[in-house]
Amino acid sequence: MDLSSPPRGISLVTATAVVVANMIGTGVFTSLGFQVGGLPSGFAILMLWLVGGVCAFCGAVCYGELAAALPRSGGEYHFLSKIFHPAVGFLSGWLSVTVGFAAPIALAAMAFGKYYATIFPHALGTSWALVMVSAVTLVHLGGVRVAAGFQNTATWLKVALILVFIGAGFWLVEGQPVKFTPSPGDGKLIGSTPFAVSLVYVMYAYAGWNAATYIVGEIRDPQKNVPKAIALGTLLVTGLYLALNAVFLHATPMSELVGKLDVGHAAAMNIFGVTGGKVMSALICLGLVSSISAMTWVGPRVMKTMGQDVRLLAPLARSTRSGVPWVGLLVQLAIVITLVLTASFEKVLTCVQFSIQLASFATVVGLIVLRFKQPDLPRPYRCWGYPVTPLLFLGISAWMMIFVAKKHPVETLTGMALILLGWIIYAISPRTRTDS
Repeated sequence: MDLSSPPRGISLVTATAVVVANMIGTGVFTSLGFQVGGLPSGFAILMLWLVGGVCAFCGAVCYGELAAALPRSGGEYHFLSKIFHPAVGFLSGWLSVTVGFAAPIALAAMAFGKYYATIFPHALGTSWALVMVSAVTLVHLGGVRVAAGFQNTATWLKVALILVFIGAGFWLVEGQPVKFTPSPGDGKLIGSTPFAVSLVYVMYAYAGWNAATYIVGEIRDPQKNVPKAIALGTLLVTGLYLALNAVFLHATPMSELVGKLDVGHAAAMNIFGVTGGKVMSALICLGLVSSISAMTWVGPRVMKTMGQDVRLLAPLARSTRSGVPWVGLLVQLAIVITLVLTASFEKVLTCVQFSIQLASFATVVGLIVLRFKQPDLPRPYRCWGYPVTPLLFLGISAWMMIFVAKKHPVETLTGMALILLGWIIYAISPRTRTDS
C-alpha cells in the first residue's frame, strides 16, 4: 500500500452502499415506457432486466478478480496501466478526470432539481442542482468517516423506501391483467430487435457496478471486500430493478405506460392517489442524492491516483491529513458547475458513452491477458464462471459500442477526439513515476 494512501476504514456495508448508489439513478424509473411498445409482455420485460443484471454481474466478477489481484484505487486507470501500458491507463483516467464522473453528476443534479421542483413548484431547478452538488462536496470534504455515514444513511434509506413502494404496489392495488410467466410468442419477442435495442438502455441503468474499484485504497481488507461489494451490490440492484418493473406493470395498465417518460409517477398515482406524484418525486430525489454522493466520492480518488503517478497532474494528489483529495473534489465541483450552467452535460455524456464503454471492454480483455501474462499472480478472488462470464460481458459491450457508434456517430468521434487530446497531453508531459 502506498504510504500516501489514507488508512483503510470503509466497511463492506459502506462499499456496497457506494455500488448501489452509483447504480440506482433515474433510469429504472423512466425507461419502461419506451420498452413496452415493442415488448408488450410482462415476462419479456422482466427477462430484459434480468439479462441486463446478468451482464452487469459478469462484469462485476471480472472486476472483482482484478481488484483483488491489483489492489489500488483508480479503477480502469490503475488496471489498464498495470496490464497494458501507463499510456492506456492514462487515457482511461483522462476521461474520468475531465467529464467521466462530472457529466453524470451534473445530469443527476439537474434531475434532482427537476423532481424537487415538482414537490415545491416555486423552487428553481438549476439553483437547487447547484446547491445539492455543493452541499454534497462539503460533506465529502469533512472526511471519510463523515462521507461514509452520509452515504450509508442516504443509500440504505433509499433502498428501504423502494422496498416500501414495492410492497405498497402489490398490496394496495388490484393487479393489471399482465403475466410474468412465459406465454406463446414471448420467445420471439426476446429474440427481437426491440429487445436488443432496449437492452442497451437497460445496461446504462445498471452502470456503476464497478464503483468500489475506484476506492480500493480506502476499503478494509480490499482483496476480499471489494469483490464482495461489487457482487452483492449488483445482485441487490438486479433484484430491486426486477421488483420495481413488476410493480409498474402490476399497478398501471400497459397502454398508459407506452411512450411515457415518468412511468414511476404513473404507477405512484395509481398506488397512492393524487399525492402519488410527490411521493415518487421525493423517492427519486433521495435516490439522486445518494447517487451524487457516491460519484462525488469516487471521481476524485481516480484524480488522486493519477496525481500520484503523473507529474503534470501532481496537484490532484493533494489530500487532507485524513486522506480526502480536496483538490480533486474542488476541481470536479468546478467542472460539474460549468456543465450545469452551460446545460452541456447531456451532450457531453453522449459524446463519452462509447469511450467509457471501450474502457470497460479493454479492462475485461485485460483480465484475460493477465491470466496468460502472470498465471502465478496471487488472486485472492478468481472470476466466477471464467471464461464464459468475461466473454459474455465482452459480447454485450461490443454490441453496445456498435449501437452507440451507429446512433451517435458525430458524438462518438467527438469523444474519441477527447481521447486523442489526452494522448497528446500524455506524450508531451514529463515522464511519469509509473513509467520509471
